[in-house]
Amino acid sequence: MAGKTALFLDFDGTLAEIVDHPEEVSVHSDIISALERLCGTTGGAVAIVTGRAIQDIDHFLVPLKLPVAGVHGLERRAANGAITSATTNSEALLEVSRRLERLQSEIAGTQLERKPGSVAFHYRKRPELAEECIAAVHHAIEGMEGLQILHGKMVVEVKAGRATKADAIAEFMHEEPFEGRIPVFAGDDVTDEDAFGEIARRGGISIKIGGGDTTAGFRVAGTEDFRNWLLSLATSFEGQMQLDKEARS
Repeated sequence: MAGKTALFLDFDGTLAEIVDHPEEVSVHSDIISALERLCGTTGGAVAIVTGRAIQDIDHFLVPLKLPVAGVHGLERRAANGAITSATTNSEALLEVSRRLERLQSEIAGTQLERKPGSVAFHYRKRPELAEECIAAVHHAIEGMEGLQILHGKMVVEVKAGRATKADAIAEFMHEEPFEGRIPVFAGDDVTDEDAFGEIARRGGISIKIGGGDTTAGFRVAGTEDFRNWLLSLATSFEGQMQLDKEARS
């Protein structure tokens, strides 16, 4: 099974707990270990598909340097290390950033996160202002072309491009070592639903982390449960490899 599986994983809320400030996130050492072991048993068919930038994922998963689709598909690093970026409207994004900076200064407890090709407006510390924040971000992009809004958990993100997580998974699946395998994707947010759809289209396995409506085929309660599952999967794949080795001896 290890040689037939392509594993795609979201980051925040899946491999790491969601925190108030994105830069304060931490990754359990067991996750690093499990990812390294899974890379070994699957021949490197493990990729991170996330709203984070690629450089952020590299920082949090040191010493690993995995294939990554960052900023919801706007940038992607293939297994061979080649990096591609989607076309974006940088001028429009710069203007939106300026507008959201003003909004952040007006609403205490909110945070602006800039990424390559997008800007995210976090209101996790002000959940009572969710409707106000969402409306304000929508208002900030009025009259601008080439921008897309994504709604996540206590965050509204403005992307200067149309690429998605589903697009990124489709591109990975046309490349080694992912091509011809059964895709598995795990994610926790509404921004992962398009990826769940792509996985279903390919006859793969989709896993929703936590509550909320979803089209995913399976669900686990939270990041701790998923970490335990990932460790079990790593052990299972290693056991299969050992059995195959013994059978060939």
